[in-house]
Amino acid sequence: MTTPTPMNYEAPRAIKRMLFSAWALLDSLSPELRDRMHQPEMGDPRRWDWDFIPKPDRTGVPLSKLDSHQRTLAHTLLKSGLSLRGYSQALAVMAAENILRELDVIEREFGVFAGDFRSPDAYWFTIFGRPGFEDTWGWRVIGHHLSLNFTVVTQRYLTVTPLAMGAMPIPAGVLDPLGEHGRMAFDILHSLAPDLRAQAVIHDVAPADFVTRQVPRVGAEEWPDPVDLGIVGYTTTDEDRRKLRFTKDAPSGISGADLSGSELTAVRELLMRYVETGPEEITTQYRDEVFREDPSTLHFAWAGGTTPDTAHYYRISTRGLLVEADNAVAAGQHKHTVWRDLNNDLGHDLLLDHYTRHGHHGDHLNRRLVSNRPDDSSPLQTDAWYPPQVYVKR
Repeated sequence: MTTPTPMNYEAPRAIKRMLFSAWALLDSLSPELRDRMHQPEMGDPRRWDWDFIPKPDRTGVPLSKLDSHQRTLAHTLLKSGLSLRGYSQALAVMAAENILRELDVIEREFGVFAGDFRSPDAYWFTIFGRPGFEDTWGWRVIGHHLSLNFTVVTQRYLTVTPLAMGAMPIPAGVLDPLGEHGRMAFDILHSLAPDLRAQAVIHDVAPADFVTRQVPRVGAEEWPDPVDLGIVGYTTTDEDRRKLRFTKDAPSGISGADLSGSELTAVRELLMRYVETGPEEITTQYRDEVFREDPSTLHFAWAGGTTPDTAHYYRISTRGLLVEADNAVAAGQHKHTVWRDLNNDLGHDLLLDHYTRHGHHGDHLNRRLVSNRPDDSSPLQTDAWYPPQVYVKR
């Protein structure tokens, strides 16, 4: 098997679009809204909270506070981090809030309050750090069933995970942002011979939500919570949680090495269906890595029911990637999905290396203003930050 071309996370075109879009959006805001949208510290603990459940204390500025021109700028920024298909999926997730609002009025008797609780305008834009040439910064769009997280390191390297989308109901009329993903997954499961399906199905109970929950970085082993926050009526036991756990170095489920060529390709294509919501400069690197990687490093795991109208869950993992899709709490009508980079969610390894070398604020701006050797008695200072090998490790 050919050694995969390692990830380098370089995405100059996407990063340039992000930078100028972020500038334009910030410049269009009033001082009050700019202060709310721009959080100057990359280490702000709120950046690690990428959970997309409804929350009353979101960071940033929602679409509802923007005028028509500012909304256009916000959407230009949003598109800069996504493929065209990914952008259309994000729009469908937002628009589905209108359908969910009407269902809430009927089923939950929310009445007039549903208009504010379920709104396609309730998506918050936040920019962290200092968006500038050669700077390290990040930005996020978050709201119900949508969490898009982008980290730019020294204006050269880009990470786009965690990237989470949800859907309810399924479909929401003609809106079906995750429908193809589900159909592909069931096709894979039902195409497997009985013995292979038995290897893939790790448990007959689906988790209430992501097994890895919403941790900022996936640890060596993660167990799901017994319930989904805010959802009553679906609970799992500790034994369920143990069987569903994700162990990074020993994933459960069927190995890609046990699949036929067409089965392996189908699982890889389902994985890429999630990954390719991001910008092409990054996703082409992931595609190359996924399809060149040894099949034994890929695992496909299923839990719960085996028909769309049942509580079910699946995940796909490789050495560096993880996809989770959970549809448990409403028996096939409430789906949560996420894809994650096990090394660089929220720019983890990229930022660790950068901070180790230069601290949390970097030093390139200071270098522009300081002599390499101000006088004969001073040591020569020529250190600069170049692409370290840690970026391309898997």
